[in-house]
Amino acid sequence: MCNLTPRNSLFLPMLGGLNSRLDASAETLLRIICGLLLVTHGFPKIMNPFGTIGMVESLGFYPGALWSPLLAATEFFGGLFLALGLLTRPAALATTTVLLVTVWFNWVVQSGGYSNSETSILWAAMTLFFVIRGGNKYSVDAWIGRSF
Repeated sequence: MCNLTPRNSLFLPMLGGLNSRLDASAETLLRIICGLLLVTHGFPKIMNPFGTIGMVESLGFYPGALWSPLLAATEFFGGLFLALGLLTRPAALATTTVLLVTVWFNWVVQSGGYSNSETSILWAAMTLFFVIRGGNKYSVDAWIGRSF
């Protein structure tokens, strides 16, 4: 990632070099944390992939026996791929889709509004960032020389 902020426009210009050097590292750290937290969230679902059948069917996703394992796989493996930076954009797109469904579920279905959806909105914004950016130079995608 290149620093698009001219050095002379920074409040503390002497930090410009540090900002540039930490840019890719900070993005990588965000990707890894986001991915590992999704893995942690998806782990109970992957251990019981049919455990959310009732929940997904209550959202209108039938048959639940199809959608429940897909939800588990998306959270667990999507998070793992995101953390590794492997197939970063597809993994991030899949997890963003799941997160936008949770926004709708919390906001509309449960009538929780913004306050119940805030976490999902934040998560969706983070994963959408990686849909747009993909993996950076510290990703498996970069290591194998392929990205979407």
